[in-house]
Amino acid sequence: MGEIKVSPDYNWFRSTVPLKKIIVDDDDSKVWSLYDAGPRSIRCPLIFLPPVSGTADVFFQQILALTGWGYRVIALQYPVYWDHLEFCDGFRKLLDHLQLDKIHLFGASLGGFLAQKFAEYTHKSPRVQSLILCNSFSDTSIFNQTWTANSFWLMPAFMLKKIVLGNFASGPVDSEMADGIDFMVDRLESLSQSELASRLTLNCQNSYVEPHKIRDIPVTIVDVFDQSALSTEAKEEMYKLYPNARRAHLKTGGNFPYLCRSAEVNLYIQIHLLQFHGTRYAAIDPSMVSAEELEVQKVHLYASSEQEQP
Repeated sequence: MGEIKVSPDYNWFRSTVPLKKIIVDDDDSKVWSLYDAGPRSIRCPLIFLPPVSGTADVFFQQILALTGWGYRVIALQYPVYWDHLEFCDGFRKLLDHLQLDKIHLFGASLGGFLAQKFAEYTHKSPRVQSLILCNSFSDTSIFNQTWTANSFWLMPAFMLKKIVLGNFASGPVDSEMADGIDFMVDRLESLSQSELASRLTLNCQNSYVEPHKIRDIPVTIVDVFDQSALSTEAKEEMYKLYPNARRAHLKTGGNFPYLCRSAEVNLYIQIHLLQFHGTRYAAIDPSMVSAEELEVQKVHLYASSEQEQP
């Protein structure tokens, strides 16, 4: 058990990528923790937002692989925010502090919902260039917890952990998925009562995404066909909300495919970001992109524009 925590890849990641802590709010207790890796010259990086139980390092396999290919990647861990507007305001201040005008967002579960809310929040002065939504949702009412959302702050940590663990896969899973679950349980244990309570509040507070505000943003939806915390209805709702989104389906992967099916998830991320190669919104160092790949991209874009014309 706990294979990931002692794996060479994870130890290499922890020893080579520093964890930074940044305060952007007037309240000094609100600390953003982040890993920022890859070429600093990239001004439109890919930013990862974790689920309720996750910390910034749950995306270590994406950081290692993508930076190796020349991408700039940032993985975040949120401070304690109790409502979506407060989160969006804090996240905007963080981007200003990092001097990033536009970003690509990869959000897992709650992270995906917050990514959509931030895109909606900044729609008049857009900050989000594209979205990758992994096992995510668009309406918090799917959890049937909106009536308890305001009482999470009162609950002790062990009760909050029990609520989160109730959504983890309990049936038989393969060894990679089991390792992924063990790692997430370990990450969950590292979160304080206020961190957990605030995330569950954000996860269940009555709110939904307004699609008309973000319909022009390129979206890829990554989901799994096996057991996950999301119902089929929630997945169908996402497809309806983003009819033009690319769909990246994984046969298996459970709640945490970025841990246990990282090669597939990384490939889908690359395919998503390919459409921005050669533009000012590229998340990759131009010198790492082959001329041949750019040529293929131009042909692909030309073919797409031809099809869209009446």
